[in-house]
Amino acid sequence: MSENHLSDLRFDSLQLHESIQAGIRDAGFEFCTPIQASTLPIALKPSDVAGQAQTGTGKTAAFLIAAYQRLLSNQGETPEKRQPRVFALAPTRELAIQIAKDAELLGKHTGLKIGLAYGGTDYEKQRNTLENGVDLLIGTPGRIIDYLKQGVFKLDQVQVAILDEADRMFDLGFIKDIRYLLRRLPEPDKRLNMLFSATLSQRVLELAYEHMNEPELIRIEPEKVTADKVRQAIFYPSNEDKMPLLIGLLREIGEVRIMIFVNMKREAERVQDYLEANGFQAAAISGDVAQKKRERLLAEFQEGKLRILIGTDVASRGLHIPDVEYVINYDLPHDAEDYVHRIGRTARAGASGNALSLGCETYAMSLPDIEKYIGNKIPFANYNPEDLPKLNRPKPRKRNPQQRRGKPGGGNRSGGGHSRQGRR
Repeated sequence: MSENHLSDLRFDSLQLHESIQAGIRDAGFEFCTPIQASTLPIALKPSDVAGQAQTGTGKTAAFLIAAYQRLLSNQGETPEKRQPRVFALAPTRELAIQIAKDAELLGKHTGLKIGLAYGGTDYEKQRNTLENGVDLLIGTPGRIIDYLKQGVFKLDQVQVAILDEADRMFDLGFIKDIRYLLRRLPEPDKRLNMLFSATLSQRVLELAYEHMNEPELIRIEPEKVTADKVRQAIFYPSNEDKMPLLIGLLREIGEVRIMIFVNMKREAERVQDYLEANGFQAAAISGDVAQKKRERLLAEFQEGKLRILIGTDVASRGLHIPDVEYVINYDLPHDAEDYVHRIGRTARAGASGNALSLGCETYAMSLPDIEKYIGNKIPFANYNPEDLPKLNRPKPRKRNPQQRRGKPGGGNRSGGGHSRQGRR
């Protein structure tokens, strides 16, 4: 792992509770990343922070450490039933799960209880955990509102409010739900507020100024945290050459961990089918894959049992997967920010990585916006069409008859045809 991504600020120089320092040591952290070095001294005062940082830069640890310090410094009397004192909202269930895992590691010695609330699975299990009382409530908006309206917990004891990936919350249409929840917390000046976003756009700043107490704005520029560490290249295949080129690249890359991104969930299935028909072990995740299966596939990919993971942009944020050597944009994304989030799956925590993109006839139009956003041209890579492999064609999938008739839920965009509740 490279040390170049770290600052000069040591965690042990911060005035933190010893149980938090023990968790930091367990995690193997010694020096802060730039976003941690910029935000922790402010949040530990405590003062509100609105931070701009890409995924993979250490922002989760920053807000969890500040939250734990706030709680341990303001223990007070313990009520008969524990109510959430830290409230953390995430746009996706994967990100909520990852935040909870990091919270377990960093808070192992604090004695504080963590509860998760996200859609798609474990409804009664999550409900029972929260009913028994938790100190940290982490989740997605829909499931949290559901339990709140049932009286499973209250939010009037919250001392720390965290919004992670606020820009993604807007993209997924959660802003009304977020405002509904924030209005049920104590007044902004009675709590510590932390907001993190890939961009501090006008709409994100409006949310910050409405629901926070004069937050200090911290910006860590994208090119400083991703592009320098990722070797990027782009091919320009015809649509006909695209799949053979992908398989040829995979054969050339060899036995390393690879993430492949596509724009539509049906295309993810198609890529998976072609890879399996041509000798690769691969799996696709999208908004339609059942939560238990998603968690199993992600675990297998993290453990190295699964080498190739194919995903839509629902998979590009909030996944902490170490040692992804290659990201391949089979489809260039429509949104330039999504390009940065996708290639951020590699070169995490200062390591180096590789990002290959296929600028096909369908999606090459996205390239100028991407290059403008990242501030540089993506190097061009050539290939010889005559060298492309001949492919075995996959067997047709057996599809649900309701999907063939175009019943809602059978759309082909990531998460298309589903209620917001189902994607939380």
